Formats: sequence, structure tokens, C-alpha cells
Amino acid sequence: MARKVLLVCGILSSLVYVATVVLSPAQWEGYSSASQTVSELIAIDAPTRPLVVPLFVAYSALVIAFGFGVWLSAGRKRALRFAAVGLAGKEVLGLVVTLYFPMHLRGVEATLTDTMHGTLTFAGVLFMLLALGSGAAAFGNRFRFYSIGTILLLLVGGLLTGLDAPQLATNGPTPWMGVWERVNIYAYMLWVVVLAVALLRDPVERPKVNLAE
Repeated sequence: MARKVLLVCGILSSLVYVATVVLSPAQWEGYSSASQTVSELIAIDAPTRPLVVPLFVAYSALVIAFGFGVWLSAGRKRALRFAAVGLAGKEVLGLVVTLYFPMHLRGVEATLTDTMHGTLTFAGVLFMLLALGSGAAAFGNRFRFYSIGTILLLLVGGLLTGLDAPQLATNGPTPWMGVWERVNIYAYMLWVVVLAVALLRDPVERPKVNLAE
């Protein structure tokens, strides 16, 4: 039962994050979800920061709990243990970024907190790819192909988002940056939900005990 509760946390985490990203911009007049990043919602002095930070902390806590659920579900599937480390590791870094290294608003001179924000976010992406790649090896071909497709989508979306990064730093126009980033976010959130459902339906594979010993 505890394992199932932890796995359900994965589904809840995606719902919390998506609801936060979709609804919180209403608190910021002039914010554009199409052209602005999610990180700007928790930026220093952003009007949405007081609302979004507690929700993102809750999201991270739910994903870390989900990571424990994935670990408990691994049985003899070593790949699932790596996936659990990737899931939890990404959110530990995300929690640090949210609480201690928010970016500045556009047009404000960048400082160390902006550098750390970018560095830890990139490290979190590596953990995310670890989770996706390891998870792909844990089930049959359908989930494997789905995971690989998700990885390819994230790489393309990440490239398109990265092309706008210099414009973000100089307060230039980024008309589609928010779209590319959100495509990546929602693709990953959906993958987490699919993984959680698959594990809830899949019995844990226990090592066999030799009673003759």
C-alpha cells in the first residue's frame, strides 16, 4: 500500500505542476506563456513568486516521494533504480534552484544567482535524461519506443529553447521560447504519469527463495 501511495504521488506531482504553470500567470498582468519561461514565474521580484514557490516545493516533494516509489517497485530491474535516482535527483536540484537560486527578471543585470540557476537547471536536465533513458529499459517495446520518442522531443524542444537564451539574457524578443519550453515540460510530465500507471499495474518482481537451502 505504501508503494502504491508513493507511485500515486507521481501522478499528483504532474497535476500540481501543470495547474501551477497554467493558472499562475493570471496573477501577473503582461506575462506571456508563449514568450516567457516558467523560471520567470519564480524570478526575484516576480509578482507570481509568492504563489508559485510553495506549489513548486510541493511538486518537488511529490516527485521525490515518487522516486522512492519507483525504487520500491524495482524488484530485480536495476534500470528502475537508475530511473528513481534520476527522478529524485532532478527534483532535489529543482528544489535548491526554486528556494535559493531564482533568476532575475528580464532587464536586470545578471548575478551569481542567475549563473547557478542555469547551471543547476542543466544538471537537472541530465538527471531527467537518466530517468527517461533508464525507464525506457525497464518495460517492453511500447514503453521503450515511447520513452525514446519523449527524449527526442525534449532534445528538439531544448535546442529551440536554447536558441532564444541569448535574447532572454539581453531582454530581447523571445516570441516562442515559452511554447518550446512548455512542450518539453508537458511531455516529461506525461511520461511521469505513464510510468506511474505502468508501475501501479505491474507487480513487483521479488527474488525467488530456494527453500532447499
